[in-house]
Amino acid sequence: MLKKNLFLSSSFILIFLFHFLGCAPLPYVKTAPHEGLPGIYHRVKRSETLWKISKMYDVDLGELARVNRILDSTSIEIGQLLFIPNRQTVKPATLRYSSEDFIWPIKGRVIASFGQTYNNMINKGINIQPRSGMEVVASRSGRVVFYANGFGGYGKTVIIEHGDGLSTVYARNSDVFIKAGDSVRKGTVIAKAGSAGRDKNTYLHFEIRKGHIPQNPYYYLPR
Repeated sequence: MLKKNLFLSSSFILIFLFHFLGCAPLPYVKTAPHEGLPGIYHRVKRSETLWKISKMYDVDLGELARVNRILDSTSIEIGQLLFIPNRQTVKPATLRYSSEDFIWPIKGRVIASFGQTYNNMINKGINIQPRSGMEVVASRSGRVVFYANGFGGYGKTVIIEHGDGLSTVYARNSDVFIKAGDSVRKGTVIAKAGSAGRDKNTYLHFEIRKGHIPQNPYYYLPR
């Protein structure tokens, strides 16, 4: 009799909780709970990137992407909850990172994402087809460390180093307005998108590298 009463009592509690939680508004969550792993959740705000959030909490970018199961071809969304492992607060002096943000190098549509096979090759960046206007701008301030008029199948190619181990690559340009050694500010027009090799379509091939290792540009660029 006691066991029966306990069962009925437990069942009532479960039904009540189910009904209560079913009616309550749930937060926007794209990641699974991380039981047993210390940390906090961060709700993504406008203009925040995965890279910026990793800097805010001083967490490795790759670890942040792995823990939150973020794929190479996806970007974070406003309102999304990200789990920040082994952290409780934002890193001090976060505001100084605002000047380091990346911007899109050209306005257009991404026709090939990072890691996607395109023209029988694994894409190490993203290919952006211009919607209107061909102007390519520096995604971030830095110094031009490389320019080649014909770099393999990439045509006119520029590399800008940003002083913190990161660099950006701009390839398939029809015209280039800077040279090696120049210092450029973020947003400065540096080239015009064009075509190269056997692919006659007009688009910009854009990469972000950490050292010589290509990174997923979606982790660095705002939505």
